[in-house]
Amino acid sequence: MQHRSTGSRLAVAVTAVLAVTALGAGSLAAAPVAFAASAAAAQDGALPAVPTGARVLATGPSGLLTQDDWPSVAMAWTPLDGGAPVPVTIPAGGGWASAGGDVLVLGDAPSARDMRKVSLRNMAVRDSVPVDIDLTSLDGRYVTVLGPDTVLAELPKPDGSSELAVVTKTAAGLTTKPVTGLPAGARRFYSDAPIVDGQVFVGHMASTTKPLAGGRSVIDIATASVVLTYGASEGGIEYGHLLFSPSFVAWYEREGTTITLVAVDRRVPERETKVLGTESTNMLATLAGDWLVYGHSKGVRAYSLSSGDGRVITDEINGTTGLAALEGGDSLVSGRRPDGSIGVFRLSTAETYRELVVTKAAEMTEGAPLAVTQSHVPATVDLDKSGGRVKLGWTLSRPDAVVDVTVTHTATGKAYRTSINPVTDGTLFSFEWSGEVFRPSGPYTDDAPNGAYTVAMVATQVDGVGEPVRLTLPMQVTRTPNPHDFNDNGSPDLLARDSSGVLWREDLRDRPLDGVVKAASRTRIGSGWNYRVMEAVGNIGGGTAGDLLALDGSHVLWLYLGYGDGTFTSRIQVGTGWNYDKLTGGSDVTGDGKADILATDSAGVLWLYKGTGSYKTPYEPRVKAATGWNTYNQITALGNIAGGAGGDVVARDASGTLWLHLGNGDGTFANRAKVGTGWGAFSQLVNAGDVDDDGRPDLIAYGSGGTFLYRSTGSWSAPFTKAATSLYAGEGTTFTNVF
Repeated sequence: MQHRSTGSRLAVAVTAVLAVTALGAGSLAAAPVAFAASAAAAQDGALPAVPTGARVLATGPSGLLTQDDWPSVAMAWTPLDGGAPVPVTIPAGGGWASAGGDVLVLGDAPSARDMRKVSLRNMAVRDSVPVDIDLTSLDGRYVTVLGPDTVLAELPKPDGSSELAVVTKTAAGLTTKPVTGLPAGARRFYSDAPIVDGQVFVGHMASTTKPLAGGRSVIDIATASVVLTYGASEGGIEYGHLLFSPSFVAWYEREGTTITLVAVDRRVPERETKVLGTESTNMLATLAGDWLVYGHSKGVRAYSLSSGDGRVITDEINGTTGLAALEGGDSLVSGRRPDGSIGVFRLSTAETYRELVVTKAAEMTEGAPLAVTQSHVPATVDLDKSGGRVKLGWTLSRPDAVVDVTVTHTATGKAYRTSINPVTDGTLFSFEWSGEVFRPSGPYTDDAPNGAYTVAMVATQVDGVGEPVRLTLPMQVTRTPNPHDFNDNGSPDLLARDSSGVLWREDLRDRPLDGVVKAASRTRIGSGWNYRVMEAVGNIGGGTAGDLLALDGSHVLWLYLGYGDGTFTSRIQVGTGWNYDKLTGGSDVTGDGKADILATDSAGVLWLYKGTGSYKTPYEPRVKAATGWNTYNQITALGNIAGGAGGDVVARDASGTLWLHLGNGDGTFANRAKVGTGWGAFSQLVNAGDVDDDGRPDLIAYGSGGTFLYRSTGSWSAPFTKAATSLYAGEGTTFTNVF
């Protein structure tokens, strides 16, 4: 929802161009001197209070319209006489407007210039009955409010042109009084300036040709007549902001992509322009007598348009939360003064309008100091048991804060960062960490490695008051070991060698995304991997990560131990005379918790090499497990996929039929069971480990027709279900060995 404020914000750079006579030297960029705070405004009893962080949207002689900081954005009128705040509810799809007085306008459109039905609330009279004005009966459009029952509106004329009229709600209905003295052809009227001395400042389009495509007119409300019109380069209704005081008028104009501020001294007829500098984005601006009051979230300053003096109103460290023009030409600003005082301050001038006086109009309640009252960070989290997610949070002493969180893997420095916005219910700031860390380059994430982490939070009040609160806690991340995980992040990895002998590691996601198994990243391991057979064999060396075996053309068997970071040690010779045509591993077929190796020779004998758990002698002497396996052209040890006693094996024959051999748990296998036909389309059948995180190992089938995941079901009679994967898409002939 958009709201209209007299402290209009600019989304572009603002250059202040001041049209004055005998303007003294000076610059908006000059370092100004701080005001000395004067005594509090003369009021009986204590000053009213508004919450710290509330933004002053508008003001009138009797009170302030404030809005709580995000996310509640609740609005209220706080009387300056100490009365209880009055909640203000914006109509659905509507907005609000003000002219610096006590009459608040609630309309049927977010922007004031689009309102056609308005409700006028006299906030100076508690429980007053709103006055509703329906301009649709006049085919009119709201421009600004003039009193408790009167608005200024743009009405169409029979000839297709427009007129500006004073519209008043009476017991008999609506009365209209056209404004006289406007330039011929004036149209598209708007105003967000305060009413000053019975006058209103209005902007409008004046013609369709430059240089005077627009105008700014001072109108006497009582006579509905123009006092003076200033030429302007544009109408400005789309971006314009009007500033009005007893001594100056000012408005925004646009030159290309730059918005300029033009100010005119009302006491002298001559005009002289002077460029004072460039201001940053999101500037707020009002007038208080001769003083231009301007700023943004980092502070508000005042600049004398007659003398060139500069003053600090609120400092740049703790910032400001609002700036509004007051009926009669004063301004109000909320924030922290350079002397440390916090409140809402009134900026007024003496009779000459040259001396600026700052008085406190309202207190701002500090609230409880920001602190962490309770942490919700577990010492250890098993991401397999938690479904890959864990809720992290902190209970703070107040809700109006932003919490920045960094979850860092101690060993690698890989981190996940996020921010938690202010909360609307309670003071618990939490988020669900999905077990991911950002890559060093780019916005993408990978599955987080296991191990020690730090969870660091920094909480900062949204209004900038006080020091940030910091807390860092340790957290240990664990998962069930995955024999096909080479970088210790819980997700399976596939290794693939291309035709040039380069070995690549494909890191799969820990869980399917939208039902599709996807690769997180691909890493080049190195070149020269021209072995006859290579196999991922699980953890056979006693470490925590998966290892691999490589059989060269001389029948020498080599072991590469995994470091757990995706890399491997130098090779270690673990055997000679391995004259086998097929080799598979990574599965415990003997039930002792250690990964074993199965190999077939040219005679069709299946040999078992029982794992020892030691990298020096990783296998016991071979034992004959079965015969007749020369009918198969590929064998794959999958692990326990059917819920039996030991690891199982699938084997494909020359016709493309796939057979399942259930493990008995002692290194032998049951009679084969037919899984299905058509498996000859794949060049590689790979034990990929637990891809879908259901506790069972799965099968990846790679070939020229595509790569597919076959998820284990736990049933020997129908052991697999086919699932989609983006793995090796369009690369079905790129790799000569996938394992």
